[in-house]
Amino acid sequence: LVDLKQKRVVPDNEIKAKIARRRPYRHWLRDNRIVLRGMFAPASSPSARPGELIRLQHAFGYTSEELKMILAPMAARGQEPVGSMGNDAALAVFSDRPQLLFSYFKQLFAQVTNPPIDPLREELVMSLESFVGREKNVLDETPGHYGGLKLYHPILTIEDLRRVRASSHPGLRAADIDILFPADGTGQDLEEALERVFSEAEQRIAEGYTILILTDRHVDEDHAPIPSLLAASGLHHHLIRKGLRNDAAIVLETGDAREVMHFALLIGYGTDAVCPYVAFKTVHDLAVSGMLGVDKSPEEAMDDYITAIKKGLLKTMSRMGISTIHSFFGSQIFEAIGISKEVVDRYFTATASRIGGIGLDEIAREASLRHRRGFPREGQPSRLLDPGGAYHERLGGEKHLWTTEAIYKLQQAVRTDDYALFKEYTRLIDDQSREHVTLRSLLKFKKREPVPLEEVEPVESIVKRFVSAAMSFGSISKEAHETIAIAMNRLGAKSNSGEGGEDPARYVLLPNGDSKRSAIKQIASGRFGVTTEYAINADELQIKIAQGAKPGEGGQLPGHKVTAEIARVRHTTPGVTLISPPPHHDIYSIEDLAQLIYDLKTVNPRARVSVKLVSEVGVGTIASGVAKANADMVLISGHDGGTGASPLSSIKHTGLPWELGLAETQQSLIQNRLRDRIRVQVDGQLKTGRDVAIAALLGAEEFGFGTAVLVTLGCVMMRKCHLNSCPVGVATQDPRLRARFAGKPEYVERFMRFIAQELREYMAELGFRTVDEMVGRADVLEPESLVDHWKASKVDLSPILQVPRNGNGKPALHATRRNEPRNDTPLEAELARLAEPALKHRKLVEISLPIRNVDRTVGARLSGEIVRLYGPEGLPDDTIRVHFTGSAGQSFGAFLAPGVTLRVSGDANDYLGKSMSGGRVIVVPPEGSTF
Repeated sequence: LVDLKQKRVVPDNEIKAKIARRRPYRHWLRDNRIVLRGMFAPASSPSARPGELIRLQHAFGYTSEELKMILAPMAARGQEPVGSMGNDAALAVFSDRPQLLFSYFKQLFAQVTNPPIDPLREELVMSLESFVGREKNVLDETPGHYGGLKLYHPILTIEDLRRVRASSHPGLRAADIDILFPADGTGQDLEEALERVFSEAEQRIAEGYTILILTDRHVDEDHAPIPSLLAASGLHHHLIRKGLRNDAAIVLETGDAREVMHFALLIGYGTDAVCPYVAFKTVHDLAVSGMLGVDKSPEEAMDDYITAIKKGLLKTMSRMGISTIHSFFGSQIFEAIGISKEVVDRYFTATASRIGGIGLDEIAREASLRHRRGFPREGQPSRLLDPGGAYHERLGGEKHLWTTEAIYKLQQAVRTDDYALFKEYTRLIDDQSREHVTLRSLLKFKKREPVPLEEVEPVESIVKRFVSAAMSFGSISKEAHETIAIAMNRLGAKSNSGEGGEDPARYVLLPNGDSKRSAIKQIASGRFGVTTEYAINADELQIKIAQGAKPGEGGQLPGHKVTAEIARVRHTTPGVTLISPPPHHDIYSIEDLAQLIYDLKTVNPRARVSVKLVSEVGVGTIASGVAKANADMVLISGHDGGTGASPLSSIKHTGLPWELGLAETQQSLIQNRLRDRIRVQVDGQLKTGRDVAIAALLGAEEFGFGTAVLVTLGCVMMRKCHLNSCPVGVATQDPRLRARFAGKPEYVERFMRFIAQELREYMAELGFRTVDEMVGRADVLEPESLVDHWKASKVDLSPILQVPRNGNGKPALHATRRNEPRNDTPLEAELARLAEPALKHRKLVEISLPIRNVDRTVGARLSGEIVRLYGPEGLPDDTIRVHFTGSAGQSFGAFLAPGVTLRVSGDANDYLGKSMSGGRVIVVPPEGSTF
C-alpha cells in the first residue's frame, strides 16, 4: 500500500497489525461467544417405539430402495453412494407417485466462467463452519457481533437440538413452531398453515427469540407435515420481505430430509441448521438390525452418516465454485422444474422455473398421500415400505424408459436386422401419451404437407450426423470400446474416445480395412492420455467442460478398473482410483477456453474443436461465449446421460433436460447472430427417430447416442458399471466377464441405420427433404393438448418452442461455415520454413528468432508435424534448437515433441509447456537483467 500523505510504502505486516489491534476482538469473542456444553459430541439417537419408526417412514415417503441404496451406504462407509448408467426415470412432475418437494429441483453448476472448486485438492479453503443466532449490521463493530453459536457443520443430532432448546443464554433463545397442516387438506389449507407459521415466527422474533425451530415432530393422524423445504424457504423469504431475517436463525427439525440434495436445498434456501430426526432413527435401526453389511455400533453409523452428508455438501458447494457454507446459505443455486410460477414467486422467490407446473393443491395432495400411508384411516400402516424404483426398474415402482421389454426388443431387432421389430421397440419408448417420462413426451408434430419418402435425404447421409457418446476405455471394456469405433467408422460417423486416452495400436488399420480409431478425442480436466500423438490422430478434439450425469465434477474411474493396460494408456499407475478435477486448471474464463481451442487447432489444424456443456439455465450464454471462442461445435448434454461411476445424488439431482438447454442455446445463438458460425450437437437418452426429430426441430444438427449403443451390444441395465461386475462384459475390466462380451459392430450399425430410417419417415411426414431444412424449426412442434395427468397437465412448454428474431431479416437456424479456421502466424510460417531440413531429412538445425507476446502456442504446429511424420518418438534429441529473444505468448511449448528445444531469453506467459510430450523448454532472463 502506498501512503500518499506520508509518502511511503506501508509494509503488509504493518497494515494487518494496525487493523487487528483496532478493537479488542479477542476479548469480544471470549466474552460474547455462546458455548453449549456437549454440542457435536458423538452422535446418538434413542431407538423408536415399536411401530413408530415404520409409521414415520411411511408418512415422510421413505422407500426400501432408499434404505438400501442411499442411507445404508452412507452410514456404513461415510461416503455418498456411487451408481452408474444415468437416470431414465420420470421427472417428478410426471410421476404418478407422490414425490418429495426436493425432487422438483435440480442443482446448478459452474461451466467455464467462475468454474467449480476441487473439494479434494483445495480442501484448505473449504469450510462448513457457521454461527447461528441474531446477526448484526456488518458495517458496525460491537461486542454483540460475537454473540452467535458456532456450528462446525449444519447437521444437528437429536441431542444437539435438545441442548439448543434448553439454552438459557439470552442471546440464544429457541422457540418451536409446528409446520403441520390438516391431514387430507387442500392447497388452501396448506397456504393458511404457512401463513400461520410466518405470523408465529414474527411474533417470536418480537418476543426476543433468536432461534426459530420449525418442527414436524408432532405429526399425527389429523396433521400432515408441511414439506420442510416449502416451510423453510417460505419463512426465509417472508422474513426478508419484512426486514427481519437477520433477527433469528432458522433451524429445521424434520422427518423428510435424508440425502445430500435435501440438505443442500434446505441450506440453499435459508435454513441455518437441520436435524433429520427420522433419518437418524432409521440409521440407528439399520445398525441394530445388521443391515449395514459391516459390524458397526449405532453411534458409529450415525457419525458416518453425518460425515457422508458433510462430504456431499462440500461437493455440492464446489460445483458452483463456493468454498464456505456461509456463502452457500440462501444462495438458491437451483432451478425448479415442474413448479408453478405462483408458488416460486411466493415461496422460492427469484428461482428459475421455466416450464411452470404444480401449485399448492398438488403439493398438498402429495403430502397427504404420503401421510395416509403412515396414518391410514383404518388399521395399522403396512410393515413393508414402498419399494421405490427411482434408481432401478421395479414392479409397481417409478416409470423408466429402459424397461426389460424395451431392452429385449432392441437387442433382438439389431441382432436379426428386423426393422419391424425395431418399430415395436420405438413404439414402447415413444408411446408416452399415458406414461409421460420426459419433456419431449409432451410435444407433438403439427400437421404439414408431406413429401415422398424417396425424396428425403438418404440413410447413408443422415448417419454421418450421428456420434457415439464419450465413454472411456476403462469405464467400458476394450472389446466394447473398439466394437463401437469400428461400427461408427464403417458408417462414416464418429465414435468418442472419452477422457481415458487411446491405445496408439488402434491408429493402424485392420487387415480387412476396418479402423478401431476413435474419430473424436476428448480433452478433459485430468488430461489422462492427452499427448501430441493423441491430439493429431483425431478428426475432432472435444473439450469436456461438464458431463450430463455429474456436471461440476470430474470423471471418476475406480481403482479396481485401472488395469495395467488402462494405466499405460492413461499414463498413470495401475490400481489407483482416477478422479479428474472439477475444473480445467487452465480454463477460468471464456478467454482461457479460447486459448485452449487455439492450442488444439494449432497442433492439429485438420481437426474441428468442440466443447461439451450440460443443460442448465444460462447455458445459452455460455454457448454464445463458446462460439465467440472460435469452437466449431457445441454439445449440449442432458441431465439423464449415462456414466460409468458417479455419486447417486449427482445422477438424480444435477443438470436439466436437454430439451431446455438445447432450446435456450439455439435461441441465444440466433439472438447474438452466431448461429451460422457453430454447429450444435445434443445427447442424453436419445433412443428413437422421434427423439432425433424433436432434437433437430429444437436446433440440433448432430446427435449423440450412449446408453442405447451399449444396449445394442448386450447391456441389460444392471447398473453395476462402477463395481466392475458387468455380467455381459460391456462395462468391466474383469477378463472372465469380458470373455462373455457378445457384441458385434453390425449391431451398432443396424441401430444407427434404423434410427436414420425412422427419422426419414418423420421428415417425409413433416415435409422436410433434408435434415438442414428441419434444424431449428421449433414452430413445427406444439404442446400435447390431451394431457390429463394430475401434475403433467400443469406444465407449459411454450418457452422452448419460440423461434427468435435477431433484427437481421430471416435468421440462420443452422451452421453454414466453419468458425474461423486457424491460420499460421508469420512467426510459425518462418519457423516451419527454417525447420524444413529437420522435418524432411532429420538434419540438425539451429534457429534464432525474435518473439512477442502475441505469438501464442509457438512450437505446437511444428510438434504436430513431427509426430505425424515420425510418431511419438519424434526426432533425436536437440535436432531442432530454437533461440527466441523477447516475450513469449501464451502456451509457449505446448504439445512439444521430442527432438525440439525451445529457449527464450526474456519471459513467457501462461500455460508454458502445456501437454508437453517431450523436448525441452528453457526460459532465462534476458542478458543484463537485474532479476
